[in-house]
Amino acid sequence: MKLLTNKHIVLGITGSIAAYKTVTLASMLTKAGARVDVVMTESAAKLVAPLTFRSVTGRGAYVDDDLWQSDSHVLHIELGQKNDAFLIAPATANTIAKLAHGLADNLLTVTALASRTPLLVAPAMDGGMYANTATQSNLETLAERGMTIIGPAEGHLASGLAGKGRMVEPEELFGRLRLALGSGGSLSGRKVVVTAGGTREPIDPVRVITNRSSGKQGYALAQAALDLGASVCLISAPTCLAAPFGVELVRVTTAAEMLTAVLDAVENADALIMAAAVADFRPADPSGEKIKKADGIPGITLEAAPDVLGTVAAIPQGRPRLTVGFAAESQNLSRNARAKISAKKLDLIVANDITSPQAGFDADTNRVTLLWADGRARELPLMSKLEVAEQILDVVVDLLEDL
Repeated sequence: MKLLTNKHIVLGITGSIAAYKTVTLASMLTKAGARVDVVMTESAAKLVAPLTFRSVTGRGAYVDDDLWQSDSHVLHIELGQKNDAFLIAPATANTIAKLAHGLADNLLTVTALASRTPLLVAPAMDGGMYANTATQSNLETLAERGMTIIGPAEGHLASGLAGKGRMVEPEELFGRLRLALGSGGSLSGRKVVVTAGGTREPIDPVRVITNRSSGKQGYALAQAALDLGASVCLISAPTCLAAPFGVELVRVTTAAEMLTAVLDAVENADALIMAAAVADFRPADPSGEKIKKADGIPGITLEAAPDVLGTVAAIPQGRPRLTVGFAAESQNLSRNARAKISAKKLDLIVANDITSPQAGFDADTNRVTLLWADGRARELPLMSKLEVAEQILDVVVDLLEDL
């Protein structure tokens, strides 16, 4: 994962039972290529052993005693000024109060004072403690100073009560860290519209005509654009995937709905990346009631579904500055893809052979060929769909710089 490779992340852990969740987060960040150092308060170390964090990160898990015993010349300065992002999760009411008032009576808070990088705070406490006026005032103070407050969520609490105070899940913390790290990237200030998934055209209220698209490549493209600092509108046909944190998500079902959403989103957009598998055909006269088997096999007349890219190409004003299409083909890959470049006025098309092993629909990997409008071509080897997305976004950055 390019964004996180060799990034230095400091995770602060305080004395909330939610500390166990941060083990999962530390593991996720490490697997993504980040260098993760953990700083624990005394109470946090009573809930989760520092060795647990060392085991999943392969790096330091520091406690207060290390402030005086570490081989580092000044540990809190080294951790505070050499990190790329600093997240305190969970953050108790006590630690939040210390941060708000500039107290530095343990390794975690003194490191936070020394940090010069984005500080993110994920509160975790009982609902009454979170709602307390003092806690709310302290959180407002941190937000006014530019710190990012993540959550808390509502749900079952350790006290047995239910309310707002649960630390958000590791997946959201991971996504919010990515947003912070991507800020100021090569697409900062740019608007990117991404479509994903396969549209569904109703035959009756129960049955549909659809395709095998999982949406994985489109969602990976949205994430890759976020990683570069873009403002991302993700227009998604039905899928089981969770949207990347930070996107503006627009859910659609049919090709007609996809067209409406795209036309609304692309005005003043810098790039449209049309990864969705939009139906070419739809039933001309869908039934308003479920078609019964007892009535015999129905005849279904098809008509052309709206052509999203063709409509965008015909817009006289308000078109995206750059348009990227996709071509999923089972034969004559290059010829069919190049014909689409011309017909849809594309700047780039991503062509993939759906018969290729481990590539195409529903796979986690893909093997594609990038084809430029000027005739250039580049074949990419089999790689993860996120890696494919990163390669495509690198091309988008270059093309936008040339416009």
